[in-house]
Amino acid sequence: MDPDYNVAAAGTILFGGIIMIVAGAFHIIQALVALFNDQFYVAGEEYIFHFDLTSWGWIHLLGGIILVLGGIFLFRGAMWARILAVVLASLSAILNFMWLPYYPLWGIIIIVLDVLIIWAVLAHARDLRYATQA
Repeated sequence: MDPDYNVAAAGTILFGGIIMIVAGAFHIIQALVALFNDQFYVAGEEYIFHFDLTSWGWIHLLGGIILVLGGIFLFRGAMWARILAVVLASLSAILNFMWLPYYPLWGIIIIVLDVLIIWAVLAHARDLRYATQA
C-alpha cells in the first residue's frame, strides 16, 4: 500500500462526493416541482427574495446540475475539485437559506447536506496527498 494513501481521507472525500450528488439531485427535484407545479410552493409577498417560481426553478436546476458534476469531479480527489466542492456547497447553502420561506424543511435538509459536504472535504484535507496532481 502506498504510504501517502490515507484510507480515512479517501473515504471522507468519497462520502463528500456521494452527498454532493445527492444534494444536487435534491436541487433538481426542487427545480422540477417549481417549474411544473407553481402552486406547490408559497411564500409571503413581503419576502425580500420573492422571485417568480419559474426563476427559482431554473436557479435550482442549474445549481443541481453543477452540484452533481462537482460531486463526480470530487471522486478524482484533485485539489481543484475539493476547492470547487467547498465553494459549490457554500453557494448551495446560501441559495437554500434564501429558499427557506418557500419550503423550510426541504431547505434545511439541503443546508445540512451542504455542511456535511464541507466537513467531508475539509476533515482530512491535509492527509490526502496521493491525488493532488490532476
